Amino acid sequence: MLPGLEDRKYWVESLTGIARPVLERLAQRELKAYMPVECEEGVLDRPSFSHLEAFGRTMTGLAPWLEMPAVDPEEERLRQEFAQLARLSLDAATDPDSPDYMNFSYEYQPIVDAAFLAHAILRAPGELWDKLDSRVRNNLVAALKQTRSRKPFFCNWLLFAAMIETALRHMGADWDPMRIDYALRQHEQWYAGDGGYGDGPEFHWDYYNSFVIQPMLVDIIRSVGSASPDWAAMTPAILRRAVRYGEILERFIAPDGTFPPIGRSLAYRFGAMQHLSQMALQHTLPAGVYPSQVRSALTAVIRRTLAVPGTFDNEGWLRIGFTGSQPDVGERYISTGSLYLCTAVFLPLGLPAGDEFWSDEPREWTSVKMWSGQPALRDHALGE
Repeated sequence: MLPGLEDRKYWVESLTGIARPVLERLAQRELKAYMPVECEEGVLDRPSFSHLEAFGRTMTGLAPWLEMPAVDPEEERLRQEFAQLARLSLDAATDPDSPDYMNFSYEYQPIVDAAFLAHAILRAPGELWDKLDSRVRNNLVAALKQTRSRKPFFCNWLLFAAMIETALRHMGADWDPMRIDYALRQHEQWYAGDGGYGDGPEFHWDYYNSFVIQPMLVDIIRSVGSASPDWAAMTPAILRRAVRYGEILERFIAPDGTFPPIGRSLAYRFGAMQHLSQMALQHTLPAGVYPSQVRSALTAVIRRTLAVPGTFDNEGWLRIGFTGSQPDVGERYISTGSLYLCTAVFLPLGLPAGDEFWSDEPREWTSVKMWSGQPALRDHALGE
């Protein structure tokens, strides 16, 4: 057996274990009936949003795996099962006659989670768009367009509007280049240096560069960059900064698989590593950072996080916490559905089992080498 296949098996088991309650219930049009909505005491509006949160965020992490047929027969059986559940779920979530028809039009939160769903479609167009019948395609496009009735907040939310338009363009629907242009130009203004962007006019010490900003900037510009000379001109800097931020995230992972619990939205758990996972998926890791090194580091993070009791309730739904059950970690906008952004750590499952990410011998990551006195690369800031 190739060295990383045990890791891959563990990743598949972990991802499908997290995603199964969401997709099985939604595919049966029972998500609203069965999914609990845990949130801060006294917050009353989260049931209006939590189900689309759970679906969109689950899909954004699951999508690359769905798009890559597996060599292993059992993994391929699971992949096909989940791809079918995902398509049934897309139907259930966007069919106006479904009891699980989701809120794309009320208040602001749906802009966020429609964007995560749109990102999933860009990550797996073969399974999540090409295989849909025309009725579901039309319902999906109509649902995404409903988010245009409200403007996003002046922060990373601009990228949510841009991601939705990027997906609509891919679907062959009418799309608004201004929403994309505004997000790209504004984030250029918010670039803070050394690979990091402000979340709006101010820089925040949190993981929003990984939760949202860098992954969406990269995938938007990769998808639409050729459509405008201005966007094409932005592309090299966006990609260069993305590499640097991936380098920083890899260095954040401690020898025991922990990482700093800083900033808001810590209840997204190892979703904080989305950008590093995307860099691995897209073969754009920094020079000197080996794919199997990142596999080893992320596996340590996943194991360390999921090992804490209380992460799931008795029915397998995620509970609020950075590790285990820690209700006080969740901000007022956090509910059960929000937590499923953790699936974004699993993006490298979109690489085939023979890719060096999975096939190479495990390697120690930077902090392991640094804290054990081994030879290691020095770090330096990114010059513009």
